[in-house]
Amino acid sequence: MVKYSIVVFMFLLLVTSCNVGPKPIAYGSDGCHFCRMTIVDRQHAAEIVTDKGKAFKFDSSECMMNHLKDIDQKQVALYLVNDYNQPGELINATKATYLISERIPSPMGEFLTAFKTEQAAVDALMTYEGDLLTWEQLKLRFNL
Repeated sequence: MVKYSIVVFMFLLLVTSCNVGPKPIAYGSDGCHFCRMTIVDRQHAAEIVTDKGKAFKFDSSECMMNHLKDIDQKQVALYLVNDYNQPGELINATKATYLISERIPSPMGEFLTAFKTEQAAVDALMTYEGDLLTWEQLKLRFNL
């Protein structure tokens, strides 16, 4: 019975330690994995999660994109960005629409902002002006 309990415990430990999913960002205390700045902006933060469940947090989408140049992207299970209109809400970065507008500053000065829907990005474009990009266009811009 004791051996069975140990096996079950080890299995549960293994399963929970490799959970592939978003990890909460502790705004004001977590540091950006790329630039080391403290993550405070709830509208521009980003995160990648590897296929082993390890999360890397970033203070901006541009820091995440720059970090992707240095890693094997085949190991990334999730690309996540904050939705500008829902501060603190991580959304699928590959499905987001991006706006580059000098009228919306981002932490690293590239003026890159993510929106959950294309319509939300178009609405922001009407107010702030700039250029819209898809995930694929964003990857090209960052030479990925």
